[in-house]
Amino acid sequence: MRLKTLIVHGGHGPDPATGAVNVPIYLSSTYAQERPGVHRGYEYSRTGNPTRTALENLAAELEGGVRGLAFASGMAAMATVLSLLDAGDHVVVGDDVYGGTYRVVERVFKRLGIEATYADTADPEDVARSLRPETRMVIVESPTNPLLKVADLRALADVAHRSGAWLVVDNTFMTPYWQQPLTLGADIVVHSATKYLSGHSDVVAGLVVVKDAELGERLHYLQNAVGGVLGPHDSWLLIRGIRTLGLRMEAHERNAMALAQWLKEQPWVRRVYYPGLPDHPGHAVHRRQARGFGGMLSFETDTPERAERLVSRTRLFTLAESLGGVESLISLPAKMTHASIPPERRAQLGITDSLVRVSVGIEDVEDLIEDLAQAC
Repeated sequence: MRLKTLIVHGGHGPDPATGAVNVPIYLSSTYAQERPGVHRGYEYSRTGNPTRTALENLAAELEGGVRGLAFASGMAAMATVLSLLDAGDHVVVGDDVYGGTYRVVERVFKRLGIEATYADTADPEDVARSLRPETRMVIVESPTNPLLKVADLRALADVAHRSGAWLVVDNTFMTPYWQQPLTLGADIVVHSATKYLSGHSDVVAGLVVVKDAELGERLHYLQNAVGGVLGPHDSWLLIRGIRTLGLRMEAHERNAMALAQWLKEQPWVRRVYYPGLPDHPGHAVHRRQARGFGGMLSFETDTPERAERLVSRTRLFTLAESLGGVESLISLPAKMTHASIPPERRAQLGITDSLVRVSVGIEDVEDLIEDLAQAC
C-alpha cells in the first residue's frame, strides 16, 4: 500500500468478532487463560493489550520497521531506549535536542553510570570525533529542536555502525509521513506521539519502532519490566489521530512555508530557521532524505524584549509548550521547553532569549500572518 492508504488501513482490519471498522477499546487489565501459561496471546495489559497492539502494528508499518512499542509519553519511550545501555557505556547525543532528552540523560542516566558527549549532528565528522570504544548509541533529531538543524542520517548511520553503536532518531518533527529514518540506516526511531501523530493536543504518548526483531524483543522486555505503557483509550485516540496524518502534515507544511517566507521579509526578524527555505544550511540534505519540510520553524527577533512581547500578545497563536496540534502554538524555548539546559550551554548553542519557536497549525495562513504582525 502507498503511504496515505497505509495511514488509514494499517495496523488492523475490521474487528473479526463483530465487523467493527474501528479497533475496539479493550478495557481489561487481565485475560482468562485456558490452563496455566496457555492463553490467546494476552495475559496482562502491561505486557500486551489488543488496542495497544493495533497501534504498535500501525506504527511499525508506517516507519517500515518490524516492531512498534507504545509508551505513556515520549520521554517514557526515550528512557526505555536508554535503558538498553549498561553502566560504563557511552552515548553521543545531538547538541540541539529537546530539553527533556537532555535532562533525562544528564540527571538520570549519568547517575546510573552512563557517559554522554554532545556533538553537532549536522556535522558527521563532529559525531565521529565524539565516539569512544565504549560508545553504544548515537541519539539525533532531524530537524533538531529548536534550531531546525538537519542531520545526514545515512552518513550518521555509517558513523555509528562503524563503531558498533545504534543510531537512534527522534522523528517527532517529521513523522513517518515525511521521513522514515529506518530506511536511511537508523536502528531505532522514537516519537513523542503527543505531537503530530496525535495531532489534536489531547493525548500524551510515545512510540518506538525498530527494524531488527531481536532488538524489538529486548525493548519489549524493558517495556514490560519498567511498565511505562500506553493505556487502551489513549492508544485508540492515537490510532484515530494518525488516520488524518497525511492531510494534516501537508496543511502544516503549506502554512509553515508561507509563514517562513513572510518572516524573512520583516525588518524585526534577524534570522529564520526552516529547512524548507533554500538558504537553510541543511536544505539539500533534507530534500535527499525526506519528502517534505514539516510545520515547525523558529526565528530570532531583534531584541529579547520584542520576542517576549510577541509571544504574549498573539491572539491565534497560543503561548504553550508542545507542538504538532491542529492549532498554532508559540513559545520561547529559553524560558520554556529548553529551560532545563544551563544558560551557558544555551548561549553556546544559539538558543537565545530572542529565539521564538512556532508550531504552525492548519488555520488560514493569512490570519496567522496578521496575528504575528499585530503582536510584534
